[in-house]
Amino acid sequence: MTVAAVTPAIPTGVSDIHLRLAAGVRQALDVHCQRTGESLNHAVSAAVAAMLDIEHHTLWQVSTSGAMVEGIFQGCTTIGDIRKHGDFGVGTFDGLDGEGMLLDGVCYQGRADGTARVVPDDTLAPFFTTTFFDADEVHQLDAVADLDDLAAQFHSLRPSENLFVALRIEGTFTRLKWRAPCKVAPGTDLETATSHQSVFEEEGITGTVFGFWSPAYASAITVPGLHLHFMSADLKQGGHVLQMEAAALRMELHQESELFLALPDTPGFLDADLTGDVDAKLHQAEIDHP
Repeated sequence: MTVAAVTPAIPTGVSDIHLRLAAGVRQALDVHCQRTGESLNHAVSAAVAAMLDIEHHTLWQVSTSGAMVEGIFQGCTTIGDIRKHGDFGVGTFDGLDGEGMLLDGVCYQGRADGTARVVPDDTLAPFFTTTFFDADEVHQLDAVADLDDLAAQFHSLRPSENLFVALRIEGTFTRLKWRAPCKVAPGTDLETATSHQSVFEEEGITGTVFGFWSPAYASAITVPGLHLHFMSADLKQGGHVLQMEAAALRMELHQESELFLALPDTPGFLDADLTGDVDAKLHQAEIDHP
């Protein structure tokens, strides 16, 4: 991917509008919602997005998990370009310099010193996954014992083993553990890099856990299963979630029916051997190390 100067995007969120619809249009809309189970807000938003050619249920990603496992951490695109394709997402920065959190259109860097900061649009990224988040479903979770329990509750709610899903989870966490990697030298592989990560743990912290669930078949492209980052409510802390516990949480789900993959044109990516099985190495890099 060629890096180019871009015009900063306007942060996007959710806004309310009031519409007057013809009776026939409203009737057809109600029938559609009853047939599909979609909410009225979601159906209207999807229709307007399609008319304006806006990516509504598209997962946009630059680079691959296989490249990350092999240590291809050279920045290949800018945060400004990434924000053209979504207002919600997770990733990292040039040289694996911290964790990336794109939330409500603003991109933050979770740093190895435990702090988070807003990053400018010209910041380079080697890997990022993003979407325009608009909840299809909202669920209340009475209690979450740990990440495995969260995964089990999520699995009972998702519609398919084969679709990608974006998740946004809000609340106060009884315990939350997260990491932020330090910037590494060129040629360092992911497993080695994450073995020297900074790890943080807080009790009673309020914020947002968010990210994606991806099918197992996509492991060479992206992180299979749950890949979640955290942003504190005061926007001062954040990183890659390693473990969590909570008494009650609100979970929003956004289904992804399209996947767009942008491949880097950096020398490191073009010359890399990406034919190996990355599952074991990726799992080792993603788990909570005692």
